[in-house]
Amino acid sequence: MTAATSTSLKALWRSVQGQNQVFEAAAIAPLPPVARRYLEHAIAPNTPLATAVRLRMHGQIKLKAWSPFRAEQVIYPQRGLIWQATAWVQGLPILGSDRLVDGDGAMRWKLLGLMPVMVADGPDMTRSAIGRLLGEQIWLPSALLKPGVIWSDLSETQTQASVSYGAETTNLILTVDVAGRLQSISFNRWGNPDDTEHRYVAFGGYMEQESTFGGYTIPTQFRVGWYFGGDSLPETRRDRFESEGEFFRATLDSAQYQ
Repeated sequence: MTAATSTSLKALWRSVQGQNQVFEAAAIAPLPPVARRYLEHAIAPNTPLATAVRLRMHGQIKLKAWSPFRAEQVIYPQRGLIWQATAWVQGLPILGSDRLVDGDGAMRWKLLGLMPVMVADGPDMTRSAIGRLLGEQIWLPSALLKPGVIWSDLSETQTQASVSYGAETTNLILTVDVAGRLQSISFNRWGNPDDTEHRYVAFGGYMEQESTFGGYTIPTQFRVGWYFGGDSLPETRRDRFESEGEFFRATLDSAQYQ
């Protein structure tokens, strides 16, 4: 049994080690303009720099058909993440989690909490989970201030953050408005959404509403999936996201930082 399958969400949250620093705009003065605009909007001055976030959310997930779910999640980039949820398919609950803990990824889902319906682990699962962890740092903007993150502006509305976990590096493309509000995110994530070979596939989605929790302004209504690449992509690829790639629509109910 690996840490990915044995660690509980509560145990991951209890293991978080904080730091005694606060956000100061002067610290990001060397960054390019769009990156600064995003970070200054996402983190209020003098906000403690959190190392983890605990989220609660609800929404719909596409399991052949759209199904309602409720979930709780811990994102702790130093160790990984656990997304624990209950989805209802034809009135029956499916309970389980997607996770990456200490370098191992796994997926475990059971009908009524008893009968396995989706189980996955191994190198491909881990690599995909790492992509998810890196992409979901938008809910923990302080993680994007780490020294190893490399920022570069792509246009007047897009900035790119190069982020890493272990040997995996991902380029997150963030589209923001004139106030710095995050509108969309896109990146290449390891996966096989068409059930063929695993490879890097465009992934991301639209951030449609936001709220502030403990000094962090983060997306609170969003929809994400495969074949997404931002507004610069041709219509045919955006249509593929809408028709077959989108599989997750959620509303964030709360966020707790430490």
